[in-house]
Amino acid sequence: MGILDQAKKLGDKVSESVTTFSSDEVIANTIIKAVDKQEKVNALLQQKGSNYRVSDIELGMGIPPSVSFGVRRLSEHEQTHAADSSDATNLAASLGD
Repeated sequence: MGILDQAKKLGDKVSESVTTFSSDEVIANTIIKAVDKQEKVNALLQQKGSNYRVSDIELGMGIPPSVSFGVRRLSEHEQTHAADSSDATNLAASLGD
């Protein structure tokens, strides 16, 4: 097999990979997984008393696909609200015991 044949074969593989990565099903599954990860990380940050949350998700549907998370600091109002909801959750949990 010559170099041109190998290059064509490689080009076909890349083209097939791009088509696979851009399918609606793959994009939807990637979004679901990224949002699930965001929620889990934010719950851990809240449990640890952090003033930061994962706020943005950016998907790059290239080869390889990528997911980037943006982090932001909570405002004073959001910190108070987060503490209040955490206290309510802790109270509900202790009442259930």
